[in-house]
Amino acid sequence: MMQARHKTGLVFFPAFDWAISPTHPEREERLLYTQDQVFEEGLLDIQGIEEFKPDIANVRDVQRVHFCVPDVWNVMTESHFISAGGAKTIAMAVMEKKIDNGFALVRPPGHHAMRVVHGPRGFCNVNIEAIMIEFMREAYGIDRVAIVDTDCHHGDGTQDIYWHDPDTLFISLHQDGRTLYPGSGFPDELGGPNAMGTTLNIPLPPHTSEKGFLYTINNIVLPVLDDFKPDIIINSAGQDNHYADPITNMNFSAQGYAKMTELLQPDIAVLEGGYSIEGALPYINVGIILAMAGIDFSKVREPSYDPGIARQSSDITRQIAKTGETILESWQNRTRKQEHFCRGKKFDERSRNIFYDTANIAETQNEKIRICPNCPGALRIDSSADNGSHILALHIPKKACSKCRETAYQWFDTADKDIYNLILLQDRTTDEFHEKKS
Repeated sequence: MMQARHKTGLVFFPAFDWAISPTHPEREERLLYTQDQVFEEGLLDIQGIEEFKPDIANVRDVQRVHFCVPDVWNVMTESHFISAGGAKTIAMAVMEKKIDNGFALVRPPGHHAMRVVHGPRGFCNVNIEAIMIEFMREAYGIDRVAIVDTDCHHGDGTQDIYWHDPDTLFISLHQDGRTLYPGSGFPDELGGPNAMGTTLNIPLPPHTSEKGFLYTINNIVLPVLDDFKPDIIINSAGQDNHYADPITNMNFSAQGYAKMTELLQPDIAVLEGGYSIEGALPYINVGIILAMAGIDFSKVREPSYDPGIARQSSDITRQIAKTGETILESWQNRTRKQEHFCRGKKFDERSRNIFYDTANIAETQNEKIRICPNCPGALRIDSSADNGSHILALHIPKKACSKCRETAYQWFDTADKDIYNLILLQDRTTDEFHEKKS
């Protein structure tokens, strides 16, 4: 019997009862074809590859991460609780050393869901990776986390959630936001004033192939990971960089995905996008599973694969190398940039307009963060949506100092209930969630 070099866990959850529409690209067949391929190739007969059944996330898991408007039950369906729970299941198995690594093949996906949630955007209602990570921090005491998002679309939701967290390194490789939704993820997006440099965006030109992706992993991502020294590495494993994907413009292959996984060596991978349901996803997923298990994946090929797909123009190669230099410079000089930005400031503010493309909701956010030399800072978000919702969302980070905690509670206690529909407070120091309604 074949033996896996690394004991690898899998969770499958196709979410039969949830779809945006019957013909929408984010539908249950994304996983059904993969399940068929996994069974056909006999992967679950390999000693060391084990399937787990998904647990169900609970409301507290969600409230550690999100401010859901008007509440969690209006944002999430049962499928969302199980999708996030499937990621939790893999996390528990890894942390309890039942497996060496694991892959949560679940849907609905999550990396476009931000800290405040008025509705779905980018096919995402809640951020299942962030829910999993904050559960791990609460249950197992992990500290430094690295998230490498390899979806073709910028992981703007994950970036938003960890924008102010110096203990979470977020790296996103994606098609240039000037050419693809959500139109963000540029090298100058580096994180908030208390966490500057721990957000790194690597926009890649359309038609980047295996050569460009693997160059980026080897020459940018791995050196930064080695320097950051995370306790755990999470791969937001979006598969829409594939040459056959119908909504993107990249030239990656199943072999490329497997090689990238072998290089990254993620502790946990969580499925994100990928919409070439028959021609790509079954082969990509098999390649990723084999790479995580430490088994030869050299024979994995899509039926439509052509070696010419791997070719990349010299102009694209030069662009990627130049972007890489910018990213590494930002990483190496992050402390100096942070000190320069924060000097003499007590607070920093930013305003944003956020569009929920799936729900057709427009949101305006005014955000205020306390500049703090001792912790990630108390966070205040005034959020209003054109559907009539107006909330005040307050966040106390897990490592908050007493002054930042005091500041957040002062904001909470003095907030005017006549102005806001909801006044919400996440206190991560005590794992509590407080709410006041108008």
